[in-house]
Amino acid sequence: MSLVATTEDCPASRTFTLSYVTDRLILSCQPTHLSLTGIMDQTIVIFGASGDLTSRKLVPALYQLFQKNRLPKNCRVVGVSRSPLTSAEWQQKLEATTAEFSGASFSPSGWNQFASQLHYLACDINRNSDFGKLRDYLDKLESDSPSARLYYLATLPHLYTQAVTQLGVHNMATEGTGPRRVVIEKPFGTDLTSAHQLNQALHNVFGEKQIFRIDHYLGKETVQNLLVLRFANSIFEPIWNRNYIDHVQITVAEELMVGRRGGYYDSAGVLRDFFQNHLLQLLTITAMEAPPRFAADLVRDEKVKVLQAVRPLHHQEFSSHTIRGQYEGYRREPGVSHDSQTATYAAIQLQIDNWRWNGVPFYLRSGKAMSCRTTQIVIQFRKPPHLLFGDGSTDIGANRLVIQIQPAEGIQLHFQSKVPDGGMQPRLASLDFRFQKGYSKQFPDAYQPLLLDAINGDASLFARSDEVELAWQIVDPILNAWQNGNAPPLELYKPGEWGPATSHQWMQQFHREWFDVCPIIH
Repeated sequence: MSLVATTEDCPASRTFTLSYVTDRLILSCQPTHLSLTGIMDQTIVIFGASGDLTSRKLVPALYQLFQKNRLPKNCRVVGVSRSPLTSAEWQQKLEATTAEFSGASFSPSGWNQFASQLHYLACDINRNSDFGKLRDYLDKLESDSPSARLYYLATLPHLYTQAVTQLGVHNMATEGTGPRRVVIEKPFGTDLTSAHQLNQALHNVFGEKQIFRIDHYLGKETVQNLLVLRFANSIFEPIWNRNYIDHVQITVAEELMVGRRGGYYDSAGVLRDFFQNHLLQLLTITAMEAPPRFAADLVRDEKVKVLQAVRPLHHQEFSSHTIRGQYEGYRREPGVSHDSQTATYAAIQLQIDNWRWNGVPFYLRSGKAMSCRTTQIVIQFRKPPHLLFGDGSTDIGANRLVIQIQPAEGIQLHFQSKVPDGGMQPRLASLDFRFQKGYSKQFPDAYQPLLLDAINGDASLFARSDEVELAWQIVDPILNAWQNGNAPPLELYKPGEWGPATSHQWMQQFHREWFDVCPIIH
């Protein structure tokens, strides 16, 4: 059974859907199949068209949207990079990677229809005259008819400012003949100063409503369903506060080592690579208040309020409330300094000073070369005030809600039940829900909903300029303290472990323990 109804509380590009999935009533807000820009032509310009992001993520996602009939009817994709390719050569290169990353849903005939809309132009972002060539090429392609344009910067970050500036110089951001929007990939700067400078460069050419700063984590179904879990279910929201929750853990663990990214990673480190964007984004969605409506600015207003309420660390707190680690062998990775002090693992305790979360610590951690690949949010509830069952000598543990974002997306609730034929002895039990269960089609990649939202002008799942800078205001002081000697020791850990042993001792001093479990849902 499935019921669909549009509502003013859902953006125009989305539809509220009520559906029964394995006897559960699910309420979600999904992209509608009809594009807002379907009434006019759409041109998607991808800078960095010969790169991995384009071949592995962007074009496969656009192909899937095309197959689902969710792109505007007249939608062109124009690839731009320095590589001397023709449109036919670019199409041929993308066919293989799209087939690989689309899996069983790939259709040769469907690809041929989609590929007819792919165009390529060799263009150097550092050569100003090439933007004039690009402008003329797009104007000719669009035949002077009204057309929306989406510029996607899938380039190296240091090219963002140059590309945006030249779009302005060549009058390619003006909205006289249709909407003009730009998508910026992370990282959004390397610190607060560079992030502010990038925002200024963007605002010199585009209005804030035209700018879409993308974090693919926010396109994952579980992250979006976290909003529905909280705000569409009366059983969760009343207990989502300091009265019932002891603490929150947010973990992004990677099994892989740095590998060929050593040159980049050694200058970035784990705080820049994951904390400023992914982890703080997950923090805001977990902790935010309900907006009055599901609209872009209202959602982002609430996320900004969370970042504003994060208590700054001071003095000795930089060493007592953070942990640094580096996996053994990191300094032998290509491009890594032999005496590198770069952290490949970090854990931080943050406090949110507002009415809902006062006194509830948030523990954020991320690392390379860890036990497994998993991203999860753990809501650890308080223990019952008085234990009626058991012999009193055993700690039966408190309730726990585990929201698994990847690899398999789902939710697990831990609760106490009675041991059969064991008197009134309690034991821990669980309820599992996997989002893929009951959904017969291939689960959409995170870039599909994000690209569709950008095309339709829905910025709900994209970061705003003040949000980005507030995140850097949290991370920058920690980076500066670590670089200036006010830091915990850099502890080594073996690949395949859950970070350094001191991380577990660190949690124990707060009378808590990490939830060190590889994906609970498979």
